Amino acid sequence: MFEKILIANRGEIALRVQRACRELGIKTVAVHSVADKEAKYVKLADESVCIGPAASSLSYLNIPAVISAAEVTDAQAIHPGYGFLSENADFAERVEQSGFVFIGPRAETIRLMGDKVSAKDAMKKAGVPCVPGSEGALPDDPVEIIKTAKKVGYPVIIKAAGGGGGRGMRVVHTEAALVNAVNMTKAEAQAAFGNPMVYMEKFLENPRHIEIQILADQHGNAVYLGDRDCSMQRRHQKIIEEAPSPLLSPRIRDKIGERCAEACRKIKYRGAGTFEFLYENGEFYFIEMNTRLQVEHTVTEMITGIDLVQQQIFVAAGEKLAFRQRDIELRGHAIECRINAEDPYSFVPSPGKLTTFHMPGGPGVRIDTHAYAGYVVPPHYDSMIGKLITHGATREQAIARMRIALSEMLVDGIKTNIPLHADLMADAAFHLGGTSIHYLEQKLGISHK
Repeated sequence: MFEKILIANRGEIALRVQRACRELGIKTVAVHSVADKEAKYVKLADESVCIGPAASSLSYLNIPAVISAAEVTDAQAIHPGYGFLSENADFAERVEQSGFVFIGPRAETIRLMGDKVSAKDAMKKAGVPCVPGSEGALPDDPVEIIKTAKKVGYPVIIKAAGGGGGRGMRVVHTEAALVNAVNMTKAEAQAAFGNPMVYMEKFLENPRHIEIQILADQHGNAVYLGDRDCSMQRRHQKIIEEAPSPLLSPRIRDKIGERCAEACRKIKYRGAGTFEFLYENGEFYFIEMNTRLQVEHTVTEMITGIDLVQQQIFVAAGEKLAFRQRDIELRGHAIECRINAEDPYSFVPSPGKLTTFHMPGGPGVRIDTHAYAGYVVPPHYDSMIGKLITHGATREQAIARMRIALSEMLVDGIKTNIPLHADLMADAAFHLGGTSIHYLEQKLGISHK
């Protein structure tokens, strides 16, 4: 087992990884920008290294600085968290070449699944159902593009092969708008991801967003840890996540879960990962695989009792999974609300000093946050300041606990999206468990693009 791990991230996930390490008796190194020097997780780490100014490109995305920090502190492994460098194959490669262990999949696996075209191809070969669409990347020939769209059927969605996080997508409803939309998405993809390749998929009108969490070791073992429903989202950004989905029967869940675990065995996957699907009319359609820890890993932990961060560490250290599929039980229901420093309805970021910060408690309530009263939310990074998670014996109890917990939260000095969450916990359609990925945008009068 490792004696010291460097955490190449910030915010609540840096603190979350740190807690997992401390419980295992592993020392931690926090890297931070100038803007984060007073952060709680920096103070609690055994060692800390400033790796640059506030801008992410000069600090958290600065690969040489991160590796240098590992070298000067004699860390043995690097945990990338989520976001930033977590799905950067070049970073994973550099970490291993520099003599450290990357706590995540191999670089070649990250590359395979990071390119959406090669990922779909790999999943088709592994027997995982995919959204109908183009065979690989779209050509430059407008005639061929139009022919492909006719075959797939309108509406279609154009996606960047190297995209992610809800960026690099454009919905097209008519042939007249198609070629221009493809060219615009190509230009955006080149600018945002350095890869102009795009592909086409059938745009599903009212799908749910279902995820399957997997764990796999270096010895050919892979298991799935149930599912998550992340359908409450805005412009492809998740707002609320829950596990298990109120929609799936155990039989359907096990069928798709086993396909995902088998796919991991075929591609020799290592570590934690998530298969993301659109689900409509009883059919699953693979959209992408995230080769890292998810923001919403917490709800899976709550219903399985398995610490996913610690499992990532065990697997990276070369250990076999300590459990088999038959050992995994799903207990109760869990919901996560992402608490963001932003206007609850316009979603405009609201950085600033937290003058009051009081978090709720009680049975089945979990808080993952790095914030505290007096903490200054910087304007340089993602607006999420924490996650509120509730667990109950039933979905109804988890919702009731979430409603109470939200009413107990006191945050002053900045705006947050707590009022939106409170509104959604009282929403009749959410209570029924039947919302599609477009529901929130329709409720708020936002067009999805």
